[in-house]
This record gives sequence, structure tokens and C-alpha cells, in this order.
Amino acid sequence: MLDQFTVTDKKATRDGFGKAMSELGASNPKVIAMCADLTGSLKLNPFQDAHPERFIQAGISEANMIGMAAGLATTGMIPFATTFANFATGRVYDQIRQSVAYSHKNVKICASHAGLTLGEDGATHQILEDLGMMKMLPGMTVINPCDYHQVIAATKAIADHHGPVYLRFGRPGWPVFIPENTPFKIGEALMIQPGTDVSIFATGHMVYQAMEAVKILKSEHSINAELVNIHTIKPLDEQAIISSATKTGAVVTCEEHQRNGGLGDSVAQVLSQFLPTPQEYVAVNDSFGESGKPSELLDKYGLGITDVVAAAIKAFERKA
Repeated sequence: MLDQFTVTDKKATRDGFGKAMSELGASNPKVIAMCADLTGSLKLNPFQDAHPERFIQAGISEANMIGMAAGLATTGMIPFATTFANFATGRVYDQIRQSVAYSHKNVKICASHAGLTLGEDGATHQILEDLGMMKMLPGMTVINPCDYHQVIAATKAIADHHGPVYLRFGRPGWPVFIPENTPFKIGEALMIQPGTDVSIFATGHMVYQAMEAVKILKSEHSINAELVNIHTIKPLDEQAIISSATKTGAVVTCEEHQRNGGLGDSVAQVLSQFLPTPQEYVAVNDSFGESGKPSELLDKYGLGITDVVAAAIKAFERKA
């Protein structure tokens, strides 16, 4: 099955967001694009050019943008409030909680430049806590797609979903391996490679890292790993997790996020309730990032392909 997910190109996931927004702008007159002085970075220039009456430049005023988005949602419009992930969550958490989540407003918070792969902008911008912050808000849907095509599909899907959504994507060019037009369903995990020895649950950019690790595990260690793309952090596909862990008896979670509070903890919660299973984490271990090239930062902070391989071997060896 892995041969269905071969790398065909290299494109930034934020480019997928821009493309989807252009298509949504043409197909859905209720969609409004909002940006906090980062139109080019969020790839919204085509939307702005084609639909200036539905584009709002909020300036460097993210809290105000969230408030405006909440107000627009009360009129039946579908506002997409966009900026860098650090500013889309950490800077405006109070406004999101009070004005969007509490009243279950139909606001889409779309965040680029997330995680270590932001790269050279450094620790102040490389937010690694956002998935945890957002998943804790009652009623908030949290989505972290893995590549260009999946971001396109996810962006279109959240436009049809009623309720608050946090959509996370990234800055750098990244391998494209999900086939175009692959169905995307919020809350439904995507099987990348069936296996029998260890389950790897990965999200975002880490799906590619895990995909490469699966190949090494098979060829060099004779470990048949199952890889599942958990693109929706909340609502979590609990049945997919339980089904896979039941089959393999060992679990690894991979995320470009803090170990505390992210995908790994969500998976651990499911397993502790329904199927206690040995689990290893591939995540940032209670640390801020730093300026550097994306691939080098992933390796330094324990998110490299070899780190996924090592975690899978360790989980496999922990099985009773």
C-alpha cells in the first residue's frame, strides 16, 4: 500500500491552503478571508485579487481579527482568520476562548508557519504548544494535514463543517505524497501502510518522516510497521487507534509539537482507557526551538527519520 503514497513533488503546505482558498472564493460566496498583515505568507493574494469585497486585512491586530471573525460568523458568513500559528493561538487565546469557542462560532482559524520547520525565524515563532492549546477548548475541531494535497482537501472540508476549527500547516517546501483528490473526512484517520509489528501514528510533517522510517524498519530490521496518518487531532479517530494497537501490540506517536499535550497524549489517553499498550513518543521534549534549517532542527530535537526508527524498535521490544 505504501507504493500508493510516493513522493511526486515538493511544495509548501501553505501553498495548498492558498490554492484551496482561491477555489473556495470562487465556489462559496459566504467564505471571507481575513489576514493579519501576512497576505503573501498565507498565499492569499489570488483570493484578495479575485474577491476584494470578501478580503479583510486586519493588520498586526490579531485579537481584533478574531473578534471581527466571530462577529462575521453571526451574520452567516464563513470567516477564515489567518496568520502565523504562534499569533493565531498564543497571542489570541483569550479571544478564541471567549468569542469563538464558548459560543461555538463558525470561525476557521488557519495557521501557517507552525512547528520547528518554520526554520530560521527561531524559537519565538516556532510554536510547539498550539495543538494542545486548541484541542482543550470545548467544541474546537483541530486538524493538522501532512502535505500540499491534504491541506487543499482539509481546507475545503472545514468550509463545509459548521463550528470552530483550528487548521495547522507549515512554511517550507515539503514532499507531496498524498494522491490528488484523496478523500478527506474530518475525524477519520488515513491508513498509509498496514503492518503487524508496531503502530506508528503520525501527524503533519511527521507523516513523511514516519513513512521513510517504515521503509528502513522493514529493510534493515525486519519490522513490519503500520503507519496511520492522524490528520485530525480532535475529534480523534479512537477506533482506528484501538484497531491498529490491538493488531500490533506496540505504538509510536510522531508530531512536530511538544511531547506534553499533543497527539501522543491524546493517543495515550485512548489506550489507557481501552487498551493499555507500550507507547513511545517522537516529539519535542519540553524545549523551545531555535533558528536553523528545518531538516537540521528536526534531527536536533529528536524528530528525525532515525528517531522514528529508534522509537519503533523500542516500542516493538517492549511488547510482552
